[in-house]
Parts: sequence; C-alpha cells; structure tokens
Amino acid sequence: MLKESAKIDALVRQAVFGSEDEKAHARWMIWEMGQQAGVRPASIHDLYLARGRGEVPPFTTPAMNVRILSYDAGRAIFRAAKQLDAGAIICEIARSEIAYTDQRPAEYVAVMTAAALREGFTGPLFIQGDHVQVNAKKYAADPAAELKALKALIEEELHAGFYNIDVDTSTLVDLSKPNLDEQQRTNYERAAELTQFIRDREPDDVTVSVGAEIGEVGGKNSDVHELDAFMEGYNRTLKRLGTYAGISKISVQTGTSHGGVVLPDGSIAKVQIDLDALKALSQAARKKYGLGGAVQHGASTLPPEAFSKFPECEAVEIHLATNFQTIVMDHPALPRDLRREVNEWVKREAKDEWKKGDTEEQFIYKSRKKAIGPFKQKFWDLPERVRAAIGADLEKTFTFLFEQLRVTGTRAATDRYVKPKLVSHAAPRAALVSAPDDAEAGE
Repeated sequence: MLKESAKIDALVRQAVFGSEDEKAHARWMIWEMGQQAGVRPASIHDLYLARGRGEVPPFTTPAMNVRILSYDAGRAIFRAAKQLDAGAIICEIARSEIAYTDQRPAEYVAVMTAAALREGFTGPLFIQGDHVQVNAKKYAADPAAELKALKALIEEELHAGFYNIDVDTSTLVDLSKPNLDEQQRTNYERAAELTQFIRDREPDDVTVSVGAEIGEVGGKNSDVHELDAFMEGYNRTLKRLGTYAGISKISVQTGTSHGGVVLPDGSIAKVQIDLDALKALSQAARKKYGLGGAVQHGASTLPPEAFSKFPECEAVEIHLATNFQTIVMDHPALPRDLRREVNEWVKREAKDEWKKGDTEEQFIYKSRKKAIGPFKQKFWDLPERVRAAIGADLEKTFTFLFEQLRVTGTRAATDRYVKPKLVSHAAPRAALVSAPDDAEAGE
C-alpha cells in the first residue's frame, strides 16, 4: 500500500509540474488507473432527474471549488466521502479560477482522480466546469468572439473529462427591459445554444449535466416568475434547435455573494438568505420543469447552522469555495514567512484591485486568490506535517458539510443512477487548451 501511495504521489506531481511530455504521460497513467479502479469521470444528470421525480430522498450536493493545495484538499474530500459513504459530491473549478489558480482542465481531472485513488475512494467522479460564464463587457464589444472563447473552454473541459458544465449566461439578463421574457431573452437563447453545443460534442453514452442560471450571484434575488420566463424561453429555443436533452438544474440568487461581504477587519458579514424563495424555486423547478431543483451559490462563508437548511429547502446543489481557501491560507501550521510573502505579493501585484475605502485586511482577503497560481508550487512543496495538518482540518470541514447537506449514504443512489462505462486510451492524448480568461466568476 505504501508503495502504491508513493507511486500515485509521484505521478500526480509529474502531472502538474513535469515537462509537457511527462505531464501527458502521467495524466494518461492516472486516467487509466482510475478507469480500472472504478474512479471514472461521470455526469450527475440522471441522479438529479431522479431527485426531481422524488425517487431519492432530499439531499443537497456540495459542489466544491478546489483552488489551492488541490491534491491535499482533494484527498480530504475523498476521505470524508469514503467515511460517510457519500456519492453525490462534485469537485469543480470556474472559468476565472482556471486562470488565476493555474489549473487547466486536464490537470484538474488528473489531480482529483489521483486524490480519489490515493484515498481508496471508488465510484463516479463528478468534475464540474463552474461558471462557464459570459463576460458581459466582452460580449457587448464582440459577441461572436466571447462566445467563441466560451466554446473553446467547453471543448477543453469535455475533452478532459468534465461531464458537468454550468453554463452561466445570467450576466446578459437586462432588467431594464419592459417584461420578464425580454429581460431573460438573451440569457435563455445563449444558454440553449450552448446546451446544443455541448450535446453535439459530449461523449457517446454520456448526457452531460448542464446547469443554467437566471440571476447573477450578488445581484437581484430571483423569483418563480423569472424562473418561468427563463424556462419557457429556454425550452422553446432548444426545441427549435433540435431534439436535445435540456438542463438538469437551475442556479438562482437568494441573497449571497461570491466570497461573502468582507468587513473592515477582514471578517465576513452575516448574510440573510431568502430560504422561502429558494424552496419555492426548487419546487417549481422540479414540479413544473422536471429538473433536480435549484442551486445555491456563494455559500461557503455562511455560518455553520445554515447548511442544514438547504436540504430542508430541497436545493439540489450548493457551491462552496472561499472558506476552503481561507482554511489553507490562514492555517496556524502555515509558515509565517510564506503567509507574509503571499500578502506582500498581493499588495504589490494586485494593487490595482485595492478599492478606495477598503482596509488592508479587506483588500488582502478579496485579492489573495490571485496569488494561488504564482505560489502553487510553494504550497505543494510544504512539509508533509504542514500539509497533513491542513488536510485534517479540511477533512473535518468536508465531513461537517456532507452530514449537514445529507449526502451521507448517497453512494447507493448514485451507483443506481450513474454507471460510467470504461473509457481506456491506448496512449496519452494531446490536451486541448484554450486561452486563459480571467472573467470574474466563482465564489
């Protein structure tokens, strides 16, 4: 076992930091090991539709943005999942995060697969492209170019094994329009076109779980009327495009924001979530449109007592990110010199993001995510005892979340509805790479 663990550790490091040939070979080896061991990239689409039909009890799938110390964080996720027999869990990365964390999709899939293998977790591996988001400014300047960039990323993600993709065209909602259909029109038309694009390119025997969004996170709270306007327009547009499976879930806005609201001392303000709206939206999404339910974004910085509310509201998925980054960057085991170096880098390299009126604590909290890519190897090179201490605290956090969100014991239901087939490659495949894009999205 120790020999196998050392082999996986060496392979995953090569998959991240090796030469291009070494990366390709290591990623291929990890993929093949995962396929044989039963750790296979999969779509959660069928499980969500079963949830929408009421065939499985209410649970809220945690979709976790793994930004920093990714192998150790992934291992902590899969230790907690294995201990709790949890199958409905998602590891994800947003369009913006791919750029500033320096994790292209092929690398991300390799690292998450290796983390699962290292901890002896088996079962469907749900990897998600979070916030595959249209940049509204770029779209206004050149719609074709912005959509081309988005499609290039989608192709890269599909090629790598991302079989869950959250299309986010909610940035194109125009609340100045006279009625709900007109407000949502560009949103639902582009979402349908991107759904078609995904369906035309998804692997055989895979129905990618596609998500859409009706209200930009941090903006106006969503309501059922907006859901109706979006879904009726989306379904109408998709039907016009051909015979395609639609979305499995819908992201809504209920009062949260990505990363939380940072107070002058660097702490996070309390947020009032409209749980009644979330419940009404989830019920309508299931009963009227056959979806798994509504999705809650921007939630990792909520107080601990909030998380049990989401299964009660029957939210199908919740997106969690910033708090995991905070646990790593503020961990007492992290060397002070490294923390100081990160903070100095942020003050020097991200100074343009320092908003007037923000304290230094507010600025560093909001901008230090930009240091993750430049400091990636330094975090990977931390002593084993430091990484183990951080990993142990991450595992406690994941365990708590999985219990509160009621995904404990969901392995059986996951295996009943999700049966990924063996996909073996005879040799390493060239990675598809699109230009990095630092569009602001992700918690």
